[in-house]
Order: sequence, then structure tokens, then C-alpha cells
Amino acid sequence: MSSQGGDPETVESQPQRSRAADKWWSKVVDVTEAKDQILFALPMILTNVAYYFIPLVSVMFAGNLGDLELVGSNLASSWANVSGFAFMVGLSGALETLCGQGFGEKRHRALGIYLQASCIITLIFAIVVSTLWWYSDIILSLLHQDRQIAKAAGLYLKYLIPGLFAHGLLQNILRFLQTQSIVMPLVMCSFVPLALHVGIAYTLVHRTPLAYRGAPLAASISLWLSFFMLVLYVFKAKKIEKTWEGFTSESLSYVYSNLKLALPSAAMVCMECWAFEILVLLAGLMPNSKISTSLIAICVNTQAICYMVAYGLSAAASTRVSNELGAGNPNRAKRAAVVTLKLTLVLELCVVLALCFGHNIWANAFSHNPDIIKAYASMTPLLAVSVSFDAVQTVLSGVVRGCGWQHLAVFIVIGNFYFIGMPIAALLGFKFNLHAKGLWIGLICGVSAEMVGLLLLTKFAKWTRVELSQESSTQSTLDE
Repeated sequence: MSSQGGDPETVESQPQRSRAADKWWSKVVDVTEAKDQILFALPMILTNVAYYFIPLVSVMFAGNLGDLELVGSNLASSWANVSGFAFMVGLSGALETLCGQGFGEKRHRALGIYLQASCIITLIFAIVVSTLWWYSDIILSLLHQDRQIAKAAGLYLKYLIPGLFAHGLLQNILRFLQTQSIVMPLVMCSFVPLALHVGIAYTLVHRTPLAYRGAPLAASISLWLSFFMLVLYVFKAKKIEKTWEGFTSESLSYVYSNLKLALPSAAMVCMECWAFEILVLLAGLMPNSKISTSLIAICVNTQAICYMVAYGLSAAASTRVSNELGAGNPNRAKRAAVVTLKLTLVLELCVVLALCFGHNIWANAFSHNPDIIKAYASMTPLLAVSVSFDAVQTVLSGVVRGCGWQHLAVFIVIGNFYFIGMPIAALLGFKFNLHAKGLWIGLICGVSAEMVGLLLLTKFAKWTRVELSQESSTQSTLDE
């Protein structure tokens, strides 16, 4: 039986081993930076998941009403994502640059003004998109969709229009708070509306005459509820009293400067989102279109969920890089970006292992067709590669937004997806008869080329804060 104190040499060696382990880890990754980024990324991941499920739950309730309602709501949801929701997320990307660097530079009052300018832009574009949605039944019919399905999708989108405005505005507030490293309230303001949304959707769909129309209306109500919760936090929280001093007409002077970053940010998000939708459309032209479309749809959904996880780290990279650049510390910004990339590699290793060992379980969640499950198993290696490359480029996109390089990165996205990825996908899928595998190999080529392009941009571009051209003499007030 050993003594209570133990062997003195062993006791003395334990702190030494601990210090040696800490030293070894510090050579691999900045432990403090990594811990801070993980604590930042986790709430952002949960927030993104909650906002993803609010419209998805509405589609589930609508789909249970019948086959026409199922197809119409799914078509409407897809059209809403590619033509509206993704665009609104992209527009808010300008705030990741402006608010992030402004906060690092300690120009606290500027953040509230940038937020207001971004909200003005969002409202303008939401009006344009809502007009498109109002006539979406006609547009979808012109795109050779079945007339009844197009009509059902158009009806769904009309009741989702209020949610478009709420979604755009709350994305701006999310970026405003995110760039100040305020993330825990975002979880509360997304999960509470999600929990209530289930009850709201059930009541409107099954307990009122609205029925099918109640599903999109419930999503709109829940998104507005989330928006008002965020607004209440902004107005009441003492933590941000320096960055929000109330409404001011000065924001009008910054609409154009904001727009120069917002439009490239929106283009980056939309171009990538549209590429995935094109893959689904191409799958519908395959000989066995039912299997091909279902298979590509499962792969796209898998990639989308993995993207939401990676986007949490992307937000961490964007915030840390923009804050450090605003503070005049480009070397620290670069180190923060490197730490995020290392964390991404660890994350993707876990995702790839989950795909390799759990692909049958995951495929069964979407379909019980043995042919689809078998085909998905054969797609798993390709999916693991695409998910890994996409995670790295997602984090690099966060670095781009933090640095304000959106105007450069948008050409990388367009060139690689539409001049490399999509042509190769069509060639392999149809000419070489690789079908769904060919489409996904083309996607991998596009994503990997984009990843390389963004890596070269971060390597050779100058890491400096964005200098805004001023349309009025308000800069002195912002610097106070």
C-alpha cells in the first residue's frame, strides 16, 4: 500500500510533464486563442441551426397536408432560399467587415450607424425580392414547373414575404452583436422562437381555416418574434450602450459605402447557393432521374448541415480578424486565421468519420429506398472530400469578410464554380455517364479550386483595415 504523499520524484515530475504537454500543444496551436474561438463558434452554430429549422418546420407541417402541399412547400422553400434568404444573409456580410474593424479600432459609435445603414439597404432589397415572390407562381410556370405546383408554391411564398423582411433585419443585428463577441444572447433569441414556432405552426395549420397558408405565416411570425427579441436586447443591454446610441440620420451617409461591400458579399453567398441548386436540376435530367435527384438532394442537405457547423468557425475567424485589423494588429489577425483553420481540420476529421461509419443511418433519415441508400453509400467518399474542402473555403470566406476583400473574392467564387465546377459536372455526368457521381466530382473541382483561390488571396493580399470614402463630414463624429 503506497504512502499518502507518494513517491517524491513522481510528485515532482507531474508538474514537469504537465508543463511539457502545455509547451507541446502551444507549438501546435495557440491554446488560448483556440479556446476563445470554440466558445465563440458553438453558440453561432446553435443559432444557425435554429434559424435553419424555423422555415423547415413550416415545410414539414405543410407537407403533412397532402402530396400537392408537400411538393409546393418544398419548391417554395427552395425558391425562397436561392432568391431571398441567402441574399439577405449575404447583404449582412458587410457588417462583418465594418462593425468588426470599427470595434477593434474602438470607434464604438460607428457600429450603430453602420447597422442602420445596412438595415436601410436590407429593406430596399427586401421590397424588390418580395415583388419577385408575389409573382413567383408565374415565374415558376415560365420555368416549366407544373402549373398546380407552381400555384401552391406561389401561395406559400406570399405568406412568407413578411418573414423575408424579418430575416434580413435580424441578420444585420446578428452581425452587429457577433462582431462585438456577444453570442450567447443570440442562442436564446433563436431557440425560444423555434420552440414557440412548433406551437404556432400547429395552431395555424390544424386549428384555423388558414391550413396550408398557416405554415408560411407561422414562419413569418416566428422570425419577427426573434427580431423583436434581438431589438429589445439591443435597446436594453448595458454591454452595448457604447455601440448603440439610438437612431440617427448620419446612417444615410454610409449607405453607399456599405453597399460596396454588401453586394459582393451577397453575390458570394448566392453564387455558391445557386451552384448546389443547379446540381439538383441537372440530376433531374439524368436517365434514372428519381434516384439521381433524391441522391443529390440528400448530398446537398448533408453539405448544408456541415456548412452550418463550419460557418460557426467562419464567424469566429471573421470577428477575430476584423477586430485585430481594426486595432492595427495584422500579425495577430493572421495568427487567429491560422488557428481557425487548424480547428476546422479537427472538426472535419470528426465529420468525415461520422460520414464513413454512419452513412446508412443518415440516409435512412431521408429515404427507405434500398437503391438510394446503396447509392448514397457509394457517394460517401466523394461527400467526405467535398465537405472537407467546403469547410476550409467557408472559414477562408470568413477571413475575406473580416478583411473586406469581398470585391476580390466574388470573382474567385464565380470563376471556380461556374467556369470550372459546373462544366466538369455536366461533362462527367452526361458525356461520361458517371451520373450523380460525375455531378459531385464536378462540384468537388469547383470547391477545391475556390479553396485554392481564397488561400492565394489570403497569402498575397495586404492585411489592412478598410478605409471608407466618406460622403459627408461625419467621420469626426464617428471617431469620437
